[in-house]
Amino acid sequence: MTLDGIATRLTVYVGESDQWHHRPVYTEIVHRAHAAGLAGASVFRGLEGFGHSSRIHTTRVLALTEDLPVAIVIVDSETRIRAFLPSLDELVHGGLVTIEPVEVVRHVGTPPTDHPATT
Repeated sequence: MTLDGIATRLTVYVGESDQWHHRPVYTEIVHRAHAAGLAGASVFRGLEGFGHSSRIHTTRVLALTEDLPVAIVIVDSETRIRAFLPSLDELVHGGLVTIEPVEVVRHVGTPPTDHPATT
C-alpha cells in the first residue's frame, strides 16, 4: 500500500508493562494493525514521562522503573484509522489515544519477502 497526501496518524500512549492476555499491549496493537491491513505501525519507548497518574516514569538509574511510556504510531487513511479504533477499546484501559491529520510527503518501502528459517 502506498500513502500520499493527506492521511491520519493514530498515536496510542500506554505503559510498557501494560498487558493483554500475558502479552504487552503494544505488541497486541501492532499485530492487530497488521491483521487489519493498515499501512504500518511503529512502537517508540519513552525515556521519561508522566500521564494521568502524575507519577514520573524514567530510565535514570536512581529512579529506574519498568513501566516506561510507550507510543504506538500508525499512519493510514482516516477511514481505515477510524475503522480500527474499536479494536483498541478492549486493549487500552489506561493511557491516551489521539488521532490527527498529517501530510504524507514520501512513503517508500520494500516489498515483503519471505525470510527462510535459520537453523
